[in-house]
Order: sequence, then structure tokens, then C-alpha cells
Amino acid sequence: MPEHPQAMNVVEQADGPVLDTAALGAEIRKLRKARGKTLADLAGAAGRSTSFMSQLERGRAEMSISDLKRVALTLGVPLGWFFVSESKPAAEVGRVQRAGSRRRLGTVTDGLVEELLSPNIGGSFEMFLSTFEPGAMLLEPSLRDTEEEGYLVKGRLDVWIGEHFFELNAGDSFRIEREPFRWANRGRIEAVVVWVIAPPTY
Repeated sequence: MPEHPQAMNVVEQADGPVLDTAALGAEIRKLRKARGKTLADLAGAAGRSTSFMSQLERGRAEMSISDLKRVALTLGVPLGWFFVSESKPAAEVGRVQRAGSRRRLGTVTDGLVEELLSPNIGGSFEMFLSTFEPGAMLLEPSLRDTEEEGYLVKGRLDVWIGEHFFELNAGDSFRIEREPFRWANRGRIEAVVVWVIAPPTY
């Protein structure tokens, strides 16, 4: 039984159906491992025991929406990450991602919106559609233990990779291999990039 069934029902009606217990647990486990978090980290954030979080990840426990909000904050994703707008045919799960049900990170006000193009997380790589608003920029260089490639679908984007600066236009592509990088959209329209990362960061 849900610990707070009324709270769960309110969110379901407002935001669409939440993932089932087994799928939710698997999703939390994948995100936790991608973030380098321990069960104890999540348990502390949610105010639950490590044993409870272990049961949750195995699909043997349910949690309230307030707990899930704290878990989402700890894992660096919006609460909506754990919700789906439509049910998928069984054959599409893990194989097909429909345009209307992509998971999103970030907001237009942040200057960058990333939509997960991969059908799920937890594979050997992940693919995002990154939209950079005009004027958006990453001021501090980012360094990740990853190999990344991007294809600029629309607009223009300035990219610094290591000590090198590049002006990219629609149709250009780039590769980042464990080097510090940053970016800026100094154009007048949004820049849209298909971005592939390995190993996954989400």
C-alpha cells in the first residue's frame, strides 16, 4: 500500500501516471549509479532507511510524492522525470522514444533544455536533443570522464574544447574526449544539437 495514497493520487491527476513500482525502482537505481550516489545518500535525502531504499529499487516498496521530490532533487532531475504522459506498447519500451513523451532537463529560463532521445537510461551511451537559447552560455569549463559527440542541427554555437575555440554552424559536428569544454550561443536564434555521451551521465 502507498504510504500516502492521497498525495500520490493528486500528483497522478495533475501530471499523468507515474511509473509502476518496478519501473520506478529501476529508474532510481540507474540514476543513482550514474550520479555516483550510494543507497545511504538517497536514504538520508528522503529521510528513509537504507533498507527501505533497497526495497524501493527492487520494486518491493512504494514511496510518497514528497519523498520522491527529495530523491529527484538529490539525483539532479525534475520530479517529472519519473512520470510518463502516455502508456507505451510493451514492444516500444527500451526500443522507441516518441517525440511527444521525451523527458526534459532544464528550462528555457536556464538557457538550456535537454530532452532525452534515448528510449531509456542505463545503456552504454545516451543521446540528448540540446536546445541553447540566444545568449545562453556555460561560463565555467566542464570536465567529464566521457567521450561526447554533437551534431549542430540548427543555429550557430561557439564551443571551446581544451585550449581550442570553434565557431560551429548548422551541419557541423564536434567531439569532446575527456577535455574541459564550454559553450555559448551568441546568435539571434536558438541552437539545437543532437548530443551523444558515453558512458551515460544521467
